[in-house]
Amino acid sequence: MHVMTLYSNPECPQSHRVRIVLGEKDLTFKVQDIQNNERNEDLISLNPNHSTPTFVDRNLVLYESRVIMEYLDERFPHPPLMPVDPVVRAKTRMVLHYIERDLYGLLNDIGSSGEKKSSQAKAQFKNNLMSAMDFFQSKKYFLGEDFSLIDCSMAPLLWRLPFYNITLPKNAKPLISYSEKIFDRKSFQENLSDFEQEINTFI
Repeated sequence: MHVMTLYSNPECPQSHRVRIVLGEKDLTFKVQDIQNNERNEDLISLNPNHSTPTFVDRNLVLYESRVIMEYLDERFPHPPLMPVDPVVRAKTRMVLHYIERDLYGLLNDIGSSGEKKSSQAKAQFKNNLMSAMDFFQSKKYFLGEDFSLIDCSMAPLLWRLPFYNITLPKNAKPLISYSEKIFDRKSFQENLSDFEQEINTFI
């Protein structure tokens, strides 16, 4: 039987969110762990950027997590992780763009060896999270009642808050409750790497 392969960095949130999508789709797949700076000849032959995540489905090779996630949702439509309605779908893509730019986009600076640069990035990351608080006040998930690619993208970031030494304030209770819901999902629990399992959460 054909088995899809995901070249995944066990520490990387970009790889983590693809694993969550694969879990939501209940797909059989093989994970090839690629550590930071590890040279893997198979990955080099597949992806000229030698980056993770890289996804292989027969003769198809995809990289960049957003591309992989949307491919999986279209290739395996049940359960859907993108709304059918074109207006809500467009709004979902806008939120995903915000998450990419204002959250994932800060991770390199958060991990910087420069203390000032890292501290500023952490403060901005925290502010950006708190500015999204309204999304969690009355909805089950980020943008509505259905689990979506947005939630798959938020979960790895929220799980890593202790690792980033970011503490949420007391008024972030809706965000913490939201985190509990997505961390309890089977797709999340069953697709944690060993590194991710060792991270202590704020729950």
